Amino acid sequence: MPPRKNDTGRDLKDLAKSRLVIEAISPRIDAGRFAAKAVEGWPFAVEADIFSDGHEVIGAAVRGADGAETRMAYLDNDRWGAEIAFAQAGPSSYSVIAWRDLWGSWARDTRKKVDAGQDVTVEIEEARQILAATKAPKDRAPELKALRQAASAGEIETLLATESAVVMGEIGPRANTTSSAPVPIWVDRERAAFSAWYELFPRSTGPEGQHGTFRDVIERLPYVRDLGFDVLYFPPIHPIGTTNRKGKNNSLKAEPGDIGSPYAIGSPEGGMMAVHPELGTLEDFDALVAAASEHGLEIALDIALNASPDHPWIEEHPDWFERRPDGSIKFAENPPKKYEDIVNFRYYNDNGTPNAPFWEAVRDLFLFWAGHGVLSFRVDNPHTKPFPFWEWIIAEVRAQYPGAIFLSEAFTRPKVMKRLAKLGFNQSYTYYTWRNTKSELTDYLTELTTEECRDYMRPNFFTNTPDINPVFLQTSGRAGFRTRLVMAATLAGNYGMYSGFELCEGAALPGREEYLDSEKYELRHRDFDAPGHIKTDIRMINHLRQTEPAMRDFRNLRFFNAFEDRVLYYARFDPASRNYLLFHVLIDPLNPAEFQFEVPLWEFGLPDDAAIGVTDMLQGNSFDWWGKFQTLRLHPEERPYAIWKLTPGETI
Repeated sequence: MPPRKNDTGRDLKDLAKSRLVIEAISPRIDAGRFAAKAVEGWPFAVEADIFSDGHEVIGAAVRGADGAETRMAYLDNDRWGAEIAFAQAGPSSYSVIAWRDLWGSWARDTRKKVDAGQDVTVEIEEARQILAATKAPKDRAPELKALRQAASAGEIETLLATESAVVMGEIGPRANTTSSAPVPIWVDRERAAFSAWYELFPRSTGPEGQHGTFRDVIERLPYVRDLGFDVLYFPPIHPIGTTNRKGKNNSLKAEPGDIGSPYAIGSPEGGMMAVHPELGTLEDFDALVAAASEHGLEIALDIALNASPDHPWIEEHPDWFERRPDGSIKFAENPPKKYEDIVNFRYYNDNGTPNAPFWEAVRDLFLFWAGHGVLSFRVDNPHTKPFPFWEWIIAEVRAQYPGAIFLSEAFTRPKVMKRLAKLGFNQSYTYYTWRNTKSELTDYLTELTTEECRDYMRPNFFTNTPDINPVFLQTSGRAGFRTRLVMAATLAGNYGMYSGFELCEGAALPGREEYLDSEKYELRHRDFDAPGHIKTDIRMINHLRQTEPAMRDFRNLRFFNAFEDRVLYYARFDPASRNYLLFHVLIDPLNPAEFQFEVPLWEFGLPDDAAIGVTDMLQGNSFDWWGKFQTLRLHPEERPYAIWKLTPGETI
């Protein structure tokens, strides 16, 4: 009788290969559609649900793209986990593998029989068979030989010893090995996950009343580095158009001498691969990049896909721009806002196909600046450009420069921001600027650090930008600037500030979140030693970030109880380095607060009445906190925040 045809269409042998269940792998973004983000050299936690039929002992491991394995440990409820690390930036992957551990099952069951006084003659023979089927690498052959000899001699306690379990756990035979599909990972250099950005306008670095140059910026590098920043970020540095040029305070009419917005890119002098003539030459820019590197600074550029009506591409590539039905070029707008000095690029053709020559030109401009030593890019309004465009651009740039960093400036809907991060943006602007209350900050940071987005979206907490002068800073005074600095720098791995923040600049256009006399439309010359600055706070907090290991991975953030709604109380704990930091921040910039808070003694296995060593990181003195409850007073002008370092096991 001929064999019955497989009615299901599924091959029995292929189906039977996956006897073990591997599911709920984490991190795995959208079932592997996108890569989770890792950092070269940093621990990377992998978890999965792993189980099988029956009661056999299971083994599991994470297998890297290079074939190296890291054994997983059982956590709870069929959940397994391990930490791995990736050696270099670029694309990678991991798989989760699991198997029935023949020796482990034999040893567990045989131990029970021995302890019950039962005969184990058959079990010893079973051990001989397992050992005979075991293959060992050359350096482990002596250990395997010793176990075979013990089995031949019937030395059951030797076979059941912990040392034997360790050896066979590493070299023993695996049955029904099952593997997950590879999970994609993008590995970043550390600066993608941990950086401090300082933004300045190069044109404002010259002498009073004069347009600054790249050479003038070189003179400012020691100042930026002294504050402790490691990324120096410039708004667009390209030629600026004259058609519909904006005047001071975003006036629709420019007066003679008005320099215009740097975001209106393009003039007869060139477009996005040219520099503004008054800033200098490309050679001057190269000299600036080199000088910045000598100071430990990396230059970041703003890539704004905005073209002024004078951009050379309009004549060279008229089909790269959106047109109205009457054939006129389409100006940018976000009703009711209008941007009369900017026109729109065309990303897709009328038939729905990508405007490929334009996409390639944008890729080439990123590659052009990367070739001039720039690997960090802040991208202006990426959410207004097609998602496939960014996915392709970022992949193309990374193929040549895997260390490239893309910062998404997308203040838009949460799911859109997260999609951009999935597409490859290494860092993302956030809603931090508008989260002011304890509940707002706690809820938002809990989302960023505990939900799935923690594995692909890295926040960059900018305190302010040339576009955003938050209402809080307009009304908070110096105390508010200090606390917003401290929270930005200690709640996130990446943070930044726009020049003038250190001087507590908050003057605004009435009723708007925009700066009065905005630097986007005119030169600003500042006295950076003016009374009331907060440079001491900035230096201190950046030094803390660099010297305390707990400050690096923002996902270790924890919130604790302070019995005052105007105080944010949180921790950054890194058990691997035994580095434990606590922060109290008074988010009310006008009124003092005296309150009780809980010392998290339970985190260290200590009873509520125990003592723990503490160092005041602002004052430098050390002492003990006795007991779970302590009292603190914060004052907006005197001490609006406190930072403590815990030393469990060490008391004075």
